[in-house]
Amino acid sequence: MKVTPEHNERIAKMTFSSVYPHYVTKVEKKGRTIEELHTVITWLTGFDSVKIQELIDEKVTFKTFFERAEINPNAHLIKGVICGYRIEDIDNTLTQQTRFLDKLVDELAKGRKMEKILRQ
Repeated sequence: MKVTPEHNERIAKMTFSSVYPHYVTKVEKKGRTIEELHTVITWLTGFDSVKIQELIDEKVTFKTFFERAEINPNAHLIKGVICGYRIEDIDNTLTQQTRFLDKLVDELAKGRKMEKILRQ
């Protein structure tokens, strides 16, 4: 599936605070914790729990969220399909980074071991 410019723009304008509760619900429903969720967000972005909460309160867009992030150098190891898109084939950096986060949350919810999620 090809990512369209309209799709990229929609992701860029979406707020992190609007998606974060869905991440929490998804992982908690599968018996994982908010702390584990924050661990994967921190691994990908460098944001600690305090900074994550500040970004939620500030209602930043995904564009701003990832502009402020220090993406983990091993993020390129995140591969697979998420939302019908093969992550490694996405050519828009912001959309790819957003899908990296989605994939990590999915792996957490599916019960994957933390060391595998964090590509260690």
